[in-house]
Amino acid sequence: MKKRSFFIGLILLGGLTVACSGNTEKTESESTAIMEVADDPETIKANEQALKELKEQQRIEAESSTSMKIDKEIHDFGKVVDGVENHCTFTVTNTGDKPLVLSDVKASCGCTTPSKPEGPIAPGKSDKIEVGFKPSGKGVSEKTITITANTYPRITVVRVKADVQ
Repeated sequence: MKKRSFFIGLILLGGLTVACSGNTEKTESESTAIMEVADDPETIKANEQALKELKEQQRIEAESSTSMKIDKEIHDFGKVVDGVENHCTFTVTNTGDKPLVLSDVKASCGCTTPSKPEGPIAPGKSDKIEVGFKPSGKGVSEKTITITANTYPRITVVRVKADVQ
């Protein structure tokens, strides 16, 4: 009996990816997420149960999620002076029907310091993420700010950049 391997993995925020390969060899990266498609009733039942549990988890997450809109994906400071702190603001609007909670806001390096709103943002309301950016060195500098919230997807990334003189 020939079996085909299906790789099922959760993408960063709970999405589902299914990729199919015709061979039965497993790579190390597939070792924890392989489902065998076979004529074996036990395997079929286990696969169906795993998919049912995944769908239920996604449904629960979707019901407790809201949505948000950020006024811009990137803030370009243009030309800035080396070692001088620059400031910008990203406005976050709750476009869903449940309170928006920003659980974490992190920068990709220490030269960027974001601050998140302290409390939940009510539906239809907005708040601000303040960002300090103090690049060093010459040339174009670009950093990311990762926002984790009770949205789907859970993570949103915005960027700041500058041409450091």
